[in-house]
Amino acid sequence: MSDSADRIPTVMGALRSPRMLKTEVLAGLVVALALIPEAIAFSVIAGVDPRVGLFASFTMAVSIAFLGGRPAMISAATGAIALVIAPVAKQYGLDYFIATVILAGVLQVVLGVLGVAKLMRFIPRSVMVGFVNALAILIFTSQFPSLIGVPWLVYPLVAVGLLIMFLLPRITSVVPAPLVAIVLLTVATVVFALNVPNVGGEGELPSSLPALLFPDVPLNLETVSIIAPYACAMAIVGLLESLLTAKLVDDVTDSHSNKTRESWGQGAANVITGFFGGMGGCAMVGQTMINVKASGARTRISTFLAGVFLLILVVGLGDIVALIPMAALAAVMIMVAIGTMDWHSIHPKTLRRMPKSETAVMLATVVVTVATHNLAYGVVVGVLTAMVLFARRVAHLTEVVDVAHPDQDTRVYAVNGELFFASSNDLIYQFDYVGDPKNVVIDLSGAHVWDASTVATLDAITSKYEAKGKHAQIIGLNAASAERHVRLSGQLSGGH
Repeated sequence: MSDSADRIPTVMGALRSPRMLKTEVLAGLVVALALIPEAIAFSVIAGVDPRVGLFASFTMAVSIAFLGGRPAMISAATGAIALVIAPVAKQYGLDYFIATVILAGVLQVVLGVLGVAKLMRFIPRSVMVGFVNALAILIFTSQFPSLIGVPWLVYPLVAVGLLIMFLLPRITSVVPAPLVAIVLLTVATVVFALNVPNVGGEGELPSSLPALLFPDVPLNLETVSIIAPYACAMAIVGLLESLLTAKLVDDVTDSHSNKTRESWGQGAANVITGFFGGMGGCAMVGQTMINVKASGARTRISTFLAGVFLLILVVGLGDIVALIPMAALAAVMIMVAIGTMDWHSIHPKTLRRMPKSETAVMLATVVVTVATHNLAYGVVVGVLTAMVLFARRVAHLTEVVDVAHPDQDTRVYAVNGELFFASSNDLIYQFDYVGDPKNVVIDLSGAHVWDASTVATLDAITSKYEAKGKHAQIIGLNAASAERHVRLSGQLSGGH
């Protein structure tokens, strides 16, 4: 398990340090406990047996520990992936479902090798802030089933769990507070025979190890036509969530990760998971925050052990794990939601200081994500909103100025700003075609021509002057703009 990230404690360093190794081991245990009920719940969403989700969480975590590019990030079965491929299980059965997971993994490997991770640079900070805040809201609201319509004893248990996780870190950090909360609440539930929902009530835990599984589907174009649309959607959603989560962990740990390796690593992990009968998955932000923020893990050891502990707990200690009250896990996830939220971004002072366009992008990301329960949709809408608002803002920075009249037959205009489709469409209305003298000089020294729309607009301007019996000359183009103008001028029909 080599470590490719910069300035992150290495696996060998953790193995040599008892204190660091203890942190990694305990973090892995806490994450494993948090993964169990969610993996079962996501299996229900996908319409498959709980074992499919649990085995996916095991194989994803163990595989990505070796293959991923972001140490300490947790990958497992997720709700977003479950929602995307659930129709396959419902309409075509488990074999087609598993084949979809494998194909999605192959597509992710291809996209990773092609460098899709480099597209992350086009995601603005306001979208990232919206992603984080929407995630916090989704983590919190996902606990509602454990908090609504349940025995009243659940509420004091949740309150005690939150109190433990709030106060314990102020006293000691020897043991992760979430683990202490889970253990104490489980013991209290058993000792006092409290009748509250527990993990055992979420679904049957597996009693055997995962085995190799080859999906029984015909290898023909009809099969591909059935599973390809779902596999493409799963590949894109999985990569988007994983890369955003990796970036979030980079910020939390003040370090850098290998996004390209993470991309193809996710794909390889999904292929492996599919051949072991798992439902596939991607990075889990909530569990990653438990691992990195709440428990302090920094290496691949915690990710690997989360998968190993998960398997040991559900297969070997299933009877004990089944006793854990859902209230304890709900308390852990609520604490994660509180810690994940970027509270500074929604403070009134920040909102007053922030440009309205930035706030609009953040809100668009949050609203769409929460409404669809899909982080990928929210990010796509956020990026599109940012692009439109940016284009609108830049378009208004273009100006046309009457700068000189060398003689009574000549007028010189200076055009300043970035000329592209949004700004150049109005450019044609900035000249006095009727009142200008015979010779018009349009100086573009302070401008840059970015696209064919601008060249078409410049052609339209010169054509309008020619129609009035006047001559318009364009000067001052920089090298790139001149090359674009020479190549396209006169070749674009339809004027502006």
